[in-house]
Amino acid sequence: MFYLTEVEDYVRVEPKLFGLPTLEAVDKQLRESYANYYDKELGKVVVVIDVLGVGDGVIIPGDGAAYYNTKFRLLAWKPEMNELVYGSISEIASFGAFINLGVMRGMIHISQTMEDYVSFSKTNTLTGKSTKCVLKQGDLCTARIVAISHKGDEPKIGLTMRQPGLGKIEWIKEDAVKRETDAKKAIAAEAKTVKSKAGKGGKK
Repeated sequence: MFYLTEVEDYVRVEPKLFGLPTLEAVDKQLRESYANYYDKELGKVVVVIDVLGVGDGVIIPGDGAAYYNTKFRLLAWKPEMNELVYGSISEIASFGAFINLGVMRGMIHISQTMEDYVSFSKTNTLTGKSTKCVLKQGDLCTARIVAISHKGDEPKIGLTMRQPGLGKIEWIKEDAVKRETDAKKAIAAEAKTVKSKAGKGGKK
């Protein structure tokens, strides 16, 4: 989920930026420091939006940089349990698939890709035995977050597509068409039955 967050922190501005106006130097340092930054509580920083205020600078003996107490806003994405996500398949492996979520990527175990027995092909695709559904690199999908592990520099995100309304976009559209067709057939069959009963009731 995306969050707009206001942060107050001391920003260490490196000597190479001393020639710039203070606000510009702090802004540049923030964008450099928070590039690809991830924190368990904050999430993955997408961008530093703006600097709201900069206090007086402090120089620590033995450190050539200057520290400024700064308020700033940033946009971050933090994965949440049971959150619905959308992305494209970036890699197929024998154990499942990786999906690019834009800010991060998640992993779908082969058993969670579809409601079917799934096999891995040498052509780097995952195929359902009964449905013949094929999942390949580049496919657009919707999934749900079912596991988050914070071991390492970035979280490991576990996903599932074995729930109604999830999966490859083409599968979802096909299911919607099938449900609509089945509903129309059921309505037609019910109308035919009612008409038939009405016809029999009118006979003497």
